[in-house]
Amino acid sequence: MSASEELVPSVSIAALVLRRDGIVERLRQAHVALVEAEQLAEALFGDEMRGHRMSVLTSDHQSFTSDRGIEYMTKEVDGRAWSYLLRESGLQTFMDAKARDEWNKAIERNDVPPLTTDNIHATFSALHQGRGEMFERGVVAVFRSLSWDYKTNNPVMFGKRIILRNVVDVWAGGGCFGPSHHGANKLDDLVRVLSVLDGKPEPDYRSACYRRLTEIQWMRGSGPNFATLDYFTLKGFKNGNGHLTFTRPELVDKMNAIVARHFPGALPPHRE
Repeated sequence: MSASEELVPSVSIAALVLRRDGIVERLRQAHVALVEAEQLAEALFGDEMRGHRMSVLTSDHQSFTSDRGIEYMTKEVDGRAWSYLLRESGLQTFMDAKARDEWNKAIERNDVPPLTTDNIHATFSALHQGRGEMFERGVVAVFRSLSWDYKTNNPVMFGKRIILRNVVDVWAGGGCFGPSHHGANKLDDLVRVLSVLDGKPEPDYRSACYRRLTEIQWMRGSGPNFATLDYFTLKGFKNGNGHLTFTRPELVDKMNAIVARHFPGALPPHRE
């Protein structure tokens, strides 16, 4: 088994790259065939073909017969392949909300490296090695996102209960759609950190908070507004807020120690 497959055991890297290469090769063959068809038509019909191109448009009026068109289609394939790989591999388990957001935006822009075995191994190894940094960054990001407009949020530490904004996806008319992806990412950061501090492996991102809350219809229609997740309970409100109550205070103390390292002037007091 290759090093890449050891990182992503649920996905056959070799098979995925082979299929990607097959798709790209067929796109190139189609590109050549279409260019030849245009040339034959122009040679046969001459002026009749002027202004009536046979090219298939890809995006932004890019002609598939142009070099930029085939390049665009190849990047589109690579973007979808990376999206599939990140989702199916479970590597997002080790990513914090910031890293996941960066990857999602890169995939949307098709700003990703070609899907090759070397690029997969290099990318996944870098993300895997950066687990420690993302681990603490997730704690700090959630801490910074806390609103100090509520008395339950302590501006120098995580308390027993915190209030997070934009956890519930709310329609313009005030109706609730369910958990928001943005809010669920924050919850996943907390669950991942608390799991590690509890001496357990990071939970698989493929069974993350968004999916679990969606399955119980949390905050959707007549669904419950209260949910029990790992290490905390969560109560949602129609203003988009979520009231989170920690169930393991000794782990909260460990999170506060992480906050204190990043904010030396915000040392939390000892628990009485």
